[in-house]
Amino acid sequence: MRDLQSQEEFNELKNSSNKHVFLFSANWCGDCRFIEPFMPDVEQKYSEYTFIHIDRDKFIDTCIELDVFGIPSFVAFGDGKELGRFVSKDRKTQEEIESFIESL
Repeated sequence: MRDLQSQEEFNELKNSSNKHVFLFSANWCGDCRFIEPFMPDVEQKYSEYTFIHIDRDKFIDTCIELDVFGIPSFVAFGDGKELGRFVSKDRKTQEEIESFIESL
């Protein structure tokens, strides 16, 4: 999973015709570290999506714009529209994340 580099890149990705899942997290977040070991499996299983990591602390304005106040959180976009969101401050399991993606 690659890291978002700029606000401009976020705007380009979210408005593209491709499907993206943005993962909001931070280095200090224990629940964010919890999902790291299985996220490569999730990415591989749902390869129709491009997964992009957004550091909450570097892109706080993007978090505010999208009402992402708890992490880890996921927001998916396709064709310039929000497809769905899994946003909360709760720890997330691999099964919960996969269920969210399958619901898109």
